[in-house]
Amino acid sequence: MAQTVLSITALNEYIQRKLDADSLLSQVAVRGEISNYKMYPSGHHYFTLKDEGGALKCVMFKGNAMRLRFRPENGMKVIAMGKVSVYPRDGAYQLYCTAMAVDGVGDLHAAFEQMKQKLAAQGLFDPAHKKPIPQFPGTIGIVTSSAGAAVHDMLRILRKRYPLTRVKLLPVRVQGAEAPGEIAAAIRYANYHNLCDVLIVGRGGGSMEDLWAFNEEAVAWAIYESRIPVISAVGHEPDVTISDYVADLRAATPSNAAELVVPDMQTLLQNLDEKSSAMAAALQRQLKGARQHLTVLSGSAALQSPTGYLEQKEKQLDYLKNRLISAQNRNLSQKQQRFVQNVAKLDAMSPLKVLTRGYAMAENETGDLIRSVRQVKTGDKLNVRFSDGTVETTVRDTKELTP
Repeated sequence: MAQTVLSITALNEYIQRKLDADSLLSQVAVRGEISNYKMYPSGHHYFTLKDEGGALKCVMFKGNAMRLRFRPENGMKVIAMGKVSVYPRDGAYQLYCTAMAVDGVGDLHAAFEQMKQKLAAQGLFDPAHKKPIPQFPGTIGIVTSSAGAAVHDMLRILRKRYPLTRVKLLPVRVQGAEAPGEIAAAIRYANYHNLCDVLIVGRGGGSMEDLWAFNEEAVAWAIYESRIPVISAVGHEPDVTISDYVADLRAATPSNAAELVVPDMQTLLQNLDEKSSAMAAALQRQLKGARQHLTVLSGSAALQSPTGYLEQKEKQLDYLKNRLISAQNRNLSQKQQRFVQNVAKLDAMSPLKVLTRGYAMAENETGDLIRSVRQVKTGDKLNVRFSDGTVETTVRDTKELTP
């Protein structure tokens, strides 16, 4: 019996038909760790799933990849769904992945953590960038659904707590594919037209998927770039979204945002009453002190007997004047005595005083004092000064004493 000889292409196509006909391989779920992950410009994803005992090549085409909530990364443990088939050109079987989930946690949770890490690295959560919330806002902007219960709760609380403020509603969808774009556009619109002093951005409670619009990057950047301070008010207290991290203030609920954004009018009135009472009491104390001071002044000697008061002050002035004159005379006498002593000392130290005792001083023609015989030579003209005059002389000879 002759053996059938197949071409490589025919064999690969035969194996492909066999695999495609296997119901188990047409819809399979595989658990493994991603490695060699690559995304090509075409939008297709290529990677390998591996475990302790083996590896499986995988491909996810662009249409399926666009539905992923998270970004696959090397080392991530996932469950991949799809069919196993052969690519005839290479003769290698692979998993054609149609869906993927993070193993152990949900897709949304993984996507949330990835977005959180990305935006934190870009500085969107930096506390130094956060703006203070105005204490008494004149106008409050609310970016939320006009049909939800959250907006009615906020309006009710704002009217009750602080009716002086105005509220401008910017209605948007808060759920669905169009919601992130509408929310971001409303925030930018409020900034462009400078509509309000503070913005509340949020919605009522729901599942993580319901709240997902507030985890989108577009909304995060709109909040970060807002010149108007933003309060994030999404869901219930346990719910945390990316908007909460980026916003200038996070409120546990929309109702809590309304409580945080304005003061309580009743508390303000009570504080005003307390301060008014404190000011009145302070004024009474000041008036009482002024009256007491006036009583003391009215009983003073100056007011009781002005003439006697002036006479007393005049005596004090005379006494002080006499003390001043005495002190001045003593000071002048001391200085005069010191002057006489200094003059006597200077006179005793004067060179001219020495000349009266029979000494003389010799000077050369330039007026320099001659202190040594070495300073003159034969023929030099000298001036010899006595106490009563000078003598001009010429040096005929010099003799130096030997020691």
